[in-house]
Amino acid sequence: MSLSSLFRTEGDRGQMTGSTTVDPGGAQHAVTVVDVAKQFGAVQALDRVSLTMEAGEFLAVLGPSGCGKTTLLRCLAGFERIDAGRIALGGRAVALPGIHLPPHRRHVTVVPQEGALFPHLSVADNVGFGLDGSGTGRRGARGARRAGRVEECLEMVGLAGMGARMPHELSGGQQQRVALARALAPRPPLVLLDEPFSALDASLRTELRADVRTALREAGATAILVTHDQGEALSMADRVAVMCDGRIRQVGTPEEVYARPEDAWVATFVGEADLVELPHGQGGPGSVATGLGPVLMTQGRADASHLVVRPEQVRLVPETSTDAPEWAVATTVRSVDFHGHDALVTLGLPDGGVARARTGATPPHPGERVLAWVEGSCRAVPSGDA
Repeated sequence: MSLSSLFRTEGDRGQMTGSTTVDPGGAQHAVTVVDVAKQFGAVQALDRVSLTMEAGEFLAVLGPSGCGKTTLLRCLAGFERIDAGRIALGGRAVALPGIHLPPHRRHVTVVPQEGALFPHLSVADNVGFGLDGSGTGRRGARGARRAGRVEECLEMVGLAGMGARMPHELSGGQQQRVALARALAPRPPLVLLDEPFSALDASLRTELRADVRTALREAGATAILVTHDQGEALSMADRVAVMCDGRIRQVGTPEEVYARPEDAWVATFVGEADLVELPHGQGGPGSVATGLGPVLMTQGRADASHLVVRPEQVRLVPETSTDAPEWAVATTVRSVDFHGHDALVTLGLPDGGVARARTGATPPHPGERVLAWVEGSCRAVPSGDA
């Protein structure tokens, strides 16, 4: 099938029309991204990125600053043109090299980092703007439907009855809820959330994450969250796509990405992890000698070079305790990072190395001698440098 038969053009070649455009790959996923590339000068922001999403799914794109996650979001929204590859939404192609459906024809909504509400419009009119592109109410049956949808969305985000307020009368968290309600109001095929909690304090972020996740579920929305916060991604998403240097390193459920990382980079970025270098050729299952004593290794990839030890797998007891197994190692507590509900304890090992253990709210003190060992099995992974 030729490109000319896939698209009807209006004006220049960069505009696509109508809702009849089909995905040339024939896939009917809610979101399809195939080998998408985007370059800014000498910087390769996206390097052959591919992923798919089903309707109603919540995907978190997780990665450090500059990894390309926001560029991917902007390409999906239509704010950036792709250099290569293909993007389709609901089976309809919206981007190919040289052919670009503009943002307003994609029916995708974006929740930015800071709500970006219209300060001169009420909460209700801000939400209604997502329905009819204006900040004014409507009369008659259409106006009643509009008002009903606005109130429904406000109730969905926990702001029922607050439609008459102005943005400056709301807290930061409430403003983000209004921005989400505005995004959900037109029932878009895709909602894009660009680090929407980054400007909020820690306690408010935790509360708002849960409420946003509930609202998206109730709306049945397909959503992509862009974030650099591992806890945010793991706690909210159905699946997580981990990005680095313009590439997706791994896609999986939060449990898969955390427990079965593809490589050492993913393991250390998604949560804390200590890496134990493996003897050359020892990538299969079995016991491995480490500074924390013998560790049971699960089967990893054939090119595995490191063992991933999570701090919560490291057990500690006082050096005088009789509760430790015979293979426990005597170590010294170097430092303690106390977080209230738990603590991250850094240990000095007899071989000169260090390891970390996660304890409860009453950790040992720096300088204290403790017995340490690894409980459970650990995954063998390649370095991830390639």
